Amino acid sequence: MKYAIQINSSPCYCAAGYAAYQFIKAALDASHEIYRVFFYQDGIYHALRFTTPPDDELQLTKLWSALARDYQIDLVVCISAAHRRGLLHDDEAVRQGKQDKDLAAGFRISGLGQLVEATLEADRFLVFG
Repeated sequence: MKYAIQINSSPCYCAAGYAAYQFIKAALDASHEIYRVFFYQDGIYHALRFTTPPDDELQLTKLWSALARDYQIDLVVCISAAHRRGLLHDDEAVRQGKQDKDLAAGFRISGLGQLVEATLEADRFLVFG
């Protein structure tokens, strides 16, 4: 089975992102495919490179980055939602004269077209948060 996942909620205020992560790990362990994970609305906060939760809390951004690296999972952040919330990728940071490039390793910025494509390519589309 091929899955596309959308995450809408912040990692700080809702457990939906972690539930999505656990679902993805279980699906991969069962030999299913994850076509794409799309971070939308407050879900874009999963992709913040400079997130530093306390040491005794879940390091979800690092878990997502490792998942992308280890399984070649396509982690896409909605460009409109990201810009609205101040998350910039390399090109946009340079264009706006900002010093920080906020996108964590393994994530990329793109538009809603990537979400539409994922829903068409996947057998199942799941929304968390």
